[in-house]
Amino acid sequence: MENTPLKKFRAGAVSATIWTNTSKEGGEYNTVSFERGYKDKDGTWKTTSSLRLNDLPKAALVLTKAYEYLALGNEAEA
Repeated sequence: MENTPLKKFRAGAVSATIWTNTSKEGGEYNTVSFERGYKDKDGTWKTTSSLRLNDLPKAALVLTKAYEYLALGNEAEA
């Protein structure tokens, strides 16, 4: 069974993705992954968790949105 994202927040090339996971005991919990997309010298899209200076505000925004979504529930999207 493939795990699909619960929600993804994007600001330009920077994104935070919320995943729902199942523990060994059967309970569920959420995790947040974070990445920045870029094209390499051959034009192929790659991802990294490294940030440049101009990426920091975007990272703060998408991580805040992910936190709001998890802490406040779906009403955070309003």
